[in-house]
Amino acid sequence: MTGGAPPTGPSRAVAVPDDRAGGAQCPQCGQPLSRRRSRPLAKPIKLLQLDEAGDVVGTFGLEREETSIGRAGADIEFADDPFMSPVHAQISVRGNEMYVRDLGSRNGTWHFLEAAYRMEDGDLFLLGSQVIRFRRLGYPGPQPPEHDATRRLGSLLPGADIACLTQLRSDGSDRDSFHLSPGRAVRLGREQGDWVFPYDPSMSGVHAEVRSEDADFVIVDAESRNGVAVGVRTEMRLNDHARLLMGDKLLRIERS
Repeated sequence: MTGGAPPTGPSRAVAVPDDRAGGAQCPQCGQPLSRRRSRPLAKPIKLLQLDEAGDVVGTFGLEREETSIGRAGADIEFADDPFMSPVHAQISVRGNEMYVRDLGSRNGTWHFLEAAYRMEDGDLFLLGSQVIRFRRLGYPGPQPPEHDATRRLGSLLPGADIACLTQLRSDGSDRDSFHLSPGRAVRLGREQGDWVFPYDPSMSGVHAEVRSEDADFVIVDAESRNGVAVGVRTEMRLNDHARLLMGDKLLRIERS
């Protein structure tokens, strides 16, 4: 989870009626998020709340094309979750496809990976309770000697660090980092791997692996207990049974 103690029971969620006064607005585009401006779905979709064991502790219907989720002022509210922003995210349904969009929330919206994921510059990942940022560094150029033919000291191996993983503190500042180079696979976990986090009980012994594919890198869940999630940066398409973390709530999408 992103912080604090994991939930131990069902949350008090409130479906806001269509005739409420006013309406939430997207903090990015300023467009209204009111349910009155969203058409009903022909077939409702379920949003399931899960506990730490993966058991269903709450069920909510997504009955319209657009449904906002948050702590206050959203279509579906989790009023007891201090880690969730008032209007946190929006789930949209267009035909047979579903999408999630973060609405500028403080702690982000996280989508749990279902397969290997190709990492993009600036991506954030959640492993256990660690937030890890991926950044591209570019290929280093040759280091010629100085004009007097004196060579520089420094590590020659690995020979080409072209990307970096950075552990972030809760305030967003950098803590530790780990560099990536082509042809090198890196394992992350609590007990074993190239980068270990022995202080994180929510991380598995071997939690994830970052693999090199030519000049790109992919991250793979190493069958961890809590999964690997990527932060939703813009709009992300959802498959059936997709799992999301918003605030401290683990949610799963299911078609009826």
